[in-house]
Amino acid sequence: MVRILGINLKDNERIEHALTSIFGIGLVKSKEILKQTKIEANKRVKEISENEVKKIQEYVEANFKVEGELKSVVAENIKRLKEISSYRGHRHAHGLPTRGQRTRSNARTRKGKRRTIGALTKEAWAKIDQTQNKAK
Repeated sequence: MVRILGINLKDNERIEHALTSIFGIGLVKSKEILKQTKIEANKRVKEISENEVKKIQEYVEANFKVEGELKSVVAENIKRLKEISSYRGHRHAHGLPTRGQRTRSNARTRKGKRRTIGALTKEAWAKIDQTQNKAK
């Protein structure tokens, strides 16, 4: 396995797609990296030499913010939005979608599991019925 910037790349993937497993590198940046380092995009990860791995790593470190550095920048931006009390900052703080999506029927990824307020769910009623039946 080849390790670039602390990420293990799968041996059987093409290098072009394997680089996208690094946080902050998508397909377009991956193609740009391979073009600038003059490495063939169709090569498999296991066919890449140590010299080529070093070229890729040096190019990425010099030209892009990736992994931990990028994550910290994103976290700082979100923190700044919260501190200045912007609309987007409030949405981040309350765990809601920040880019205008509807929340009445969707947004389960961002909002999390449904929490029923006021009425009981079918599962809760089933538990109550079971406990009452055991008591009899």
